[in-house]
Amino acid sequence: MRIDDLEVLVLGTSWRNLTFVKLITDDGLIGLGEARLTNRTEALLAYLDAIKDRYVLGIDPFDTERLVHRMIHGDQGRPGEIVTTAISLIEMACWDLKGKALGVPVYKLLGGAVRDTIPAYANGWYRVDRTPDSFAEAARTVVSRGYRALKFDPFGTLHGSLSRSDLREVVRLCEAVREAIGPDVELFLDMHSRFGVTDAIRMIRALEPLDLGWAEEPVDPLDAVGHRRVADAVSVPIATGERLYQSGEFLPFLEQRSCAILQPDLTHCCGVSELKTLASLADRFGMLVAPHNVAGPIAMAANLHIAATLPNLRIMETFNDFEADAPLPSGQAGNPALAAASGCPAVSDGAFPLPKGPGWGVSLNEEVIRALPFRPGHFNIFAPDWHKRQALR
Repeated sequence: MRIDDLEVLVLGTSWRNLTFVKLITDDGLIGLGEARLTNRTEALLAYLDAIKDRYVLGIDPFDTERLVHRMIHGDQGRPGEIVTTAISLIEMACWDLKGKALGVPVYKLLGGAVRDTIPAYANGWYRVDRTPDSFAEAARTVVSRGYRALKFDPFGTLHGSLSRSDLREVVRLCEAVREAIGPDVELFLDMHSRFGVTDAIRMIRALEPLDLGWAEEPVDPLDAVGHRRVADAVSVPIATGERLYQSGEFLPFLEQRSCAILQPDLTHCCGVSELKTLASLADRFGMLVAPHNVAGPIAMAANLHIAATLPNLRIMETFNDFEADAPLPSGQAGNPALAAASGCPAVSDGAFPLPKGPGWGVSLNEEVIRALPFRPGHFNIFAPDWHKRQALR
């Protein structure tokens, strides 16, 4: 079996462009990969076009280790976010082809499932006015839909210094959310590296009475020492890793025990094999894993296959239930992230069921994707009302 063609499609939504890769083999199988690369989709598309003939066409999709090695080392440069995302897309699609060729779900090829369901948490649900009442009402809606965990960034445009009035405002907002969802629903805090060590510690300490499940990316994403200083100073578990793209970037965080929960992103960290390796390393260092997942239905399904095999899984992220409606080819308005593919499991009573194969078990609805193409724009988490996720215009 050889790869005969590589096709790329982009779905434009209200705030993210989802890039889909199709690898088509000489015997007609189609393997799928997907990623969301914030504000750099055009560069990713150009790179995918450049490597199509150089690395992808003609390869056996079972030779993923050789493919990844060539893509990392073959250009005599240090892979950054665009290159590692492209590697992830191609490697992910190869795993889909392996499962389809063998007639089994991918998780069977990764050691088999260690659980029957995958716990889920909601993100992107707070597309409302930044007030305690509005956030509380939105949180109640999430819980009413069966979620038992949710994550949010309550910081608005804050970046750098943290005034006393800023701190009090954030605390009031977070208290309203905790009161709305009750004590039994998990609440995770996303800090998006907004602060230095001192202010990150101040903020987390002020929120400790809310029993947070974790505080995520409290400081610069590459600062292992800073993360360790925050972790040592607070009682809330620290999570990080979504903006680390190769194993060498993760090593300082592992060696220094800089976090309790590691969050590699399948779509950026060079793919399935690397995420599995990172999860195993995290387990050796006594850490849990909660893969970062902000992409759409293909990456969601792929993440679920991997999560099913991880003994040290903490929980799985999803944004897809909270995408803004858009006009679909049917003439009706609907959720494009859900309409763009079929077969991806849905959250039920706070968890995903195991995905069904073969491969990822998901097929694209290309009519929907072609009807909602790439949208130029800038998604900026330091802009006013960024959390409403209507930045791509």
